[in-house]
Amino acid sequence: MNRKIVVGFLIVCVTAALAFVWPGRNRALGSAESKLGNQVPPDTHSAVVVELFTSEGCSSCPPADRLLSMMAEHQSLSGVEIIPLSEHVDYWNHLGWSDPYSSAVFTERQQEYSGSLGGGVYTPEMVVDGKFGFVGSDSEQAKKAIAKEARLPKAVVSIQAKEPVNLPAVDKVSFSVRVDKLPTLARHYKAVVFLAVTENNLRSSVSAGENSGRMLAHTAVVRELKSIGHLDATPDATFSTQPVVVISKSWKRADLRAVVWVQVQGDRRILGAAESRFPGF
Repeated sequence: MNRKIVVGFLIVCVTAALAFVWPGRNRALGSAESKLGNQVPPDTHSAVVVELFTSEGCSSCPPADRLLSMMAEHQSLSGVEIIPLSEHVDYWNHLGWSDPYSSAVFTERQQEYSGSLGGGVYTPEMVVDGKFGFVGSDSEQAKKAIAKEARLPKAVVSIQAKEPVNLPAVDKVSFSVRVDKLPTLARHYKAVVFLAVTENNLRSSVSAGENSGRMLAHTAVVRELKSIGHLDATPDATFSTQPVVVISKSWKRADLRAVVWVQVQGDRRILGAAESRFPGF
């Protein structure tokens, strides 16, 4: 275990020892929701992308996984759509347990954030709209970052699934993606349009490593991530495409979502995002 992971683990232990809350249904969570809601204009509607870099091999990650799940379930910040992405890194796999949802793609993405945000590479790490990185179980930091991002102008992003013929037998789904009204950026900036397929309600019975003997639950696990196009960073820039998603037999269709977002190359800010169910569910 390297020094950065150890430091991250100690920080998370301290965080977990405190009252761990996210706006929800009991009195304490309702109070936090009220306080946060006052920070966002009532007529605001904004999508904020919340990425969690996690691993089933990391004993400090389950609290962060639960926080992401609560954020996705309750959606309790008025006027804000929280779009969760759970990205399982692979650098824990040699420490006793190989995470079945892990990929080197997510490790590389986290390393790119380390370059733009600083702070090194560790788990669990939460990144809000590509601009704020912090320990993934820190609910207060999450609330502040989401509220701050919700106030900013966003690109208008839409994604809509096309209903296929013979739905039960289809293994491919086409989506219509469009991006308009890109916020003004410096002339030399470019933006990348990403598409991810996420799956909810995933569980693992871990039999080795730091979480041995535990049943772990996950929300919005990224099953596929790819770039589907580029945008010039000008206010009148528009983008449209019709990406096709090949559905793996191991995925549960009812739990799938397609997420699209626009991200600046270089500083990695996310300028807008949208989410869609798969057709038929």
